[in-house]
Amino acid sequence: MSRLFAYYDRGVALVTGRIPEGLALLLLRVALAGVFWRSGQTKVVEGSFLSIDPSQYDLFASEFSGLPLDPALAVPLTVMAEHLFPALLLVGLATRVSAGALLVMTLVIQIFVFPDAWWPVHSLWAAMAAVLIVRGGGFFSLDALLAKLRRR
Repeated sequence: MSRLFAYYDRGVALVTGRIPEGLALLLLRVALAGVFWRSGQTKVVEGSFLSIDPSQYDLFASEFSGLPLDPALAVPLTVMAEHLFPALLLVGLATRVSAGALLVMTLVIQIFVFPDAWWPVHSLWAAMAAVLIVRGGGFFSLDALLAKLRRR
């Protein structure tokens, strides 16, 4: 039995180092960023750089009418947030702030737009954001590089 525990302990030691954790956090950042980036891309004119599709204002006024913001404000804020925060997550810059912003967006979507989507969709987004808020961007992030430079 002690031999089994020794194998287990060795396995745990292999996967809990900075490099494996950094890879896992990188994958998590890419996954969460991808969800919101793709959503942001549906709100802009295809082939443009952040040129808002005018139909989004009607969509927000009708389908997303539960939002406490006027569509004239909600649409540009959403488009900006769904592009800025995922981009920051990808490079691992301001990871905790970006994940926090995406967690707030998730909660807004859950409460005001799609209240029946908690399980399994929004709960997964919230869990991913929570891990990034708690753990940060990991070894493979600009946050880690900046922290290293600050310590010098």
